[in-house]
Amino acid sequence: MQSDSIRNLVLVLGDQLDPGSSALKDIDSNLDAVWMAEVAEENTHVWCHKLRIASFLSAMRHFRDELAKRGLRVLYHELQTDPAHDRGTSFAEVMISDVAAYSPKKIVVVDPGDYRVRHQLQAAADDSGTPIEFREDTHFYCSIEQFAAYADGRKSLLMEFFYRHMRRTHGVLMDETGEPEGGQWNFDHDNRRSFGRSGPPDIPAQKSFRRDATTQQVLDLVNQRFADHPGSAEKLSVPITRRQAKAALKHFVEHLLPQFGQWEDAMWTDEAFLFHSRLSVP
Repeated sequence: MQSDSIRNLVLVLGDQLDPGSSALKDIDSNLDAVWMAEVAEENTHVWCHKLRIASFLSAMRHFRDELAKRGLRVLYHELQTDPAHDRGTSFAEVMISDVAAYSPKKIVVVDPGDYRVRHQLQAAADDSGTPIEFREDTHFYCSIEQFAAYADGRKSLLMEFFYRHMRRTHGVLMDETGEPEGGQWNFDHDNRRSFGRSGPPDIPAQKSFRRDATTQQVLDLVNQRFADHPGSAEKLSVPITRRQAKAALKHFVEHLLPQFGQWEDAMWTDEAFLFHSRLSVP
């Protein structure tokens, strides 16, 4: 039986929904708890499209449910239709409240991709007197420390040269002599074709996903709580769960990728996606 005492409070942010996350690698269901929070600040400090808000919150709630099915204890803060019923507007406010309630010995989190959030979490941990451990985000080929070492002493930083460095480092599309496959580093000039007056060729249908009850609840929340935000989420059909994302990736590789490269930068009236994957929401 779970008690209220917690060894590690493991924070999972909305862009870190990975069951293989470094924050979860040594979690103990009897000693630790996962902490997730929907907070207004993350949807308002930069004005967000309703589709982005809805997909983010729905993905978080589905991931919460997946963790619970694994037997993990999840402390989850849902945004309410009425802001007055929220326990805080920021990660810091909600986290400090839960740290006070559960007195964890340590806070664990994957290093946020946003320095603003990292600073906020560090300050909240300091205010509560609780140690916080920032773990490496293993979703990237290059760590912050590795990039700092690469950048040290360079007069300028160009993406093209860093791209080549990373390909050499990891042996991506390199031949046996250490040269790029195909004899050149990129084929950008081949990716800028236009459709011409006749327009694009036949575009395979995008793979869509039926919304479930969880997603519908989120849509109702977004339409009420964020009614003044731009856009609409009524046609939300992007992948929400890991399983859906893998299915969408498979569909993209098989049906859209063969045509994607040459028209990567092309646009056409009334064609929102063309040959793009829709694997993420901006």
